[in-house]
This record gives sequence, structure tokens and C-alpha cells, in this order.
Amino acid sequence: MTKKIMEGSHAVAEAVKLVDPEVLAMYPITPSTHIPERLSEMKADGEISGEFIPVESEFSALSACVGATATGVRSYTATSSQGLALMHEVIFAAAGMRLPVVITVANRALSAPLNIFNDWQDSVSERDSGWVQVYAESNQEAHDNLIQSYRIAEDVLLPVMNCMDGFYLTHTYEPVDLIDDLGSYLPPYKPKHAYLDPERPITQGAWALANEYYALRKELNDVVNASLGAVKKAHDEFAAKFGRAYGNGLIEEYKNDRGVAIVSMGSLCGTIKDVVDSRDDAGLVRVRCYRPFPKTDLKKALEGKERVIIIEKDVALGLNSGALYSDVRDALYGSGVKVFDAIVGLGGKDVPMQDLNEIINRLKSSGKDTETIWLGVD
Repeated sequence: MTKKIMEGSHAVAEAVKLVDPEVLAMYPITPSTHIPERLSEMKADGEISGEFIPVESEFSALSACVGATATGVRSYTATSSQGLALMHEVIFAAAGMRLPVVITVANRALSAPLNIFNDWQDSVSERDSGWVQVYAESNQEAHDNLIQSYRIAEDVLLPVMNCMDGFYLTHTYEPVDLIDDLGSYLPPYKPKHAYLDPERPITQGAWALANEYYALRKELNDVVNASLGAVKKAHDEFAAKFGRAYGNGLIEEYKNDRGVAIVSMGSLCGTIKDVVDSRDDAGLVRVRCYRPFPKTDLKKALEGKERVIIIEKDVALGLNSGALYSDVRDALYGSGVKVFDAIVGLGGKDVPMQDLNEIINRLKSSGKDTETIWLGVD
């Protein structure tokens, strides 16, 4: 391995170069722009051999990836926020067609009002689309997750969304151990499924009447749920080969032997770990794989807790809580554990240690069975 100090976008680009997809369909949007910029430089310098397609929109970028993957080759793209929203139709198509597309989402707020800074609303809004979603805490993990995603996608024939916090990771410089050789971890792609070939014509994504559509959605639901095993396997084999592990691949526990457990995702967990280090009453359970949702692992990690506090950068408007909160609460249904929620960081609003301590202190002493707070505006 080679250690370098680099921004998260470039760490991801290095992982893409290592995977060497045959098609890279790219359209820049802040804060994911540095990924296609770096990949275009690599292409110009002859460091990557894949076809680099500078498309006219994010919709076209994912459409090109779907078309390429349907012919039996690896593809890649990256996007953020409004770009991901523009891909919405194709996101559902990729999952329904069981195509192992891989995308990086540099998480950013959705408008209006217009905002280019980080929260999770873009990818969380696509949580029900049938894609596997994995969230990185660090630039190192963003590099590693990209590689693991191709193993996951090609194992279960599902698209995978790599999520990393915009600016907090994409534009921040950290030391990263770059993998030099994937070896047997990710062999050349050999499609398990029939693929588009003029010599063997097939139809993909065809019309389906109600009975067939209903049955196929049930099948997709079952496959997504079962892909938890593939996520864990890809992580464990990666850890064995390259020496880096992130919890059990689904969740990561940090000082989780205390009465209060904080549950969160992404780079926010780095700050939460600092807060946990300064206290003796709270630990952290980081959700690494958000879809499929690791209910069993979370329930085991959170059973017997005095309180569980979700801290998240998204909001399910009309539910008066965040999406992660509702998922965790569902996983703990009937356990007697009290679950609380804090909405933070929307639009890139800073979440300093002082605010995190205030959230924990306030919700730890709440006399309610459950509560959602917006610190400073509630």
C-alpha cells in the first residue's frame, strides 16, 4: 500500500482507477465535482483505460451506466443532491433490472432554498429504491467502500450507492493508505446474468402487468434484504486481505458498554467519538450499511440501553423526525428501550462537540418516552 495525504474525492478516484470500469459516465456537480475532474485527468494521462463519457446531465450519466452495465461491463459515476434527484427515474430502473451499477454520492442538501453544503437528505430520499447504501466516516473508508461495492453489486446483482459527506470528506485532506493491487479480491467482471449482445438478443426492463410486477417487486425486496450477507462478506474478506475493518461491516460499536447509546452515520461519527471520549455515560453505534437496514445487529447492540439517541442530518418531513430514527425505533419495537432523535447539520450547519453534549444531556434527562429536537430552533 501507498500512504498519501489527499482529499476524499481523490481517494475515491484512486479506488475507481484500481477497479478500472469500462465506462465512466460523468457530469460534475458540487461537491462531487473533484471526482470526475480527477478521473478525467487520469484518462488524459493514460492511467485508466475505460471510456470516459462527458454527458450532458446527471440523468444521462446514470442512463449511460445502466446501458453499459446491461452489456456486461463495469461502469461508474458520481453525483450529489439535485443531480441524484434528477437520476431518480433511472435509480429505480437500475435496481429493478438487477444491474450492478456503482455510484458515489457526495452528500449535499436539496433545495429550496438552494444550498451546496452537506446533509444526507439526497441519498436518504432514495432509501426505498432497491439500492444498497453504505456510508463512510473517513476518506480511508470512502476509498475502501468503493472497492467493496463492486464485490457486493456483482455478488447479488444490485446497484450500490457509496455515500460520503460533501466537503467534510470530499474536500478535506486526510492520510489514506491506497491499495496498489486488488489481487483476487476483485477479479475481472464476468456477468452472472444474460446481457445485451447483438448475437443473442434479449429484452431488459420490459413491460409487466400487475401480477408479474407485484411478484417481481416482492423478489427485489427479498434480494435487497438478503444482501446484508453480501455486504458483510465483502467487508470481512476485505479486512482479511487488506487489514482494515469497520465494525462488522454493517454497524460499528464504539465504547458501547454504557447506558446511553448514540446512533448516527457518516463523518459526524468522528466528532461523536470525540464527545464519547470526554464522557463516561454514552457510547456510539455507527450505522455503516443503511440499506438494507441491519435490524438484527442494531437490536442486539442496543438491547438493555437506558436510552438510545439518534443524531442525524436528514428529516422525514411530515413525520416530525428523521428517517434513521424511524428505522431504529422500528428495529427496537417491543424492547422497552426509549428512543430519541436530534435533527442536526441540515444545509451544512456546524455540529460542534458543545452541541452534541447539549443534545445528549437534554435527551438523557427528558421526561418523555420519545422526543425529537432541533437544537437552537425548536
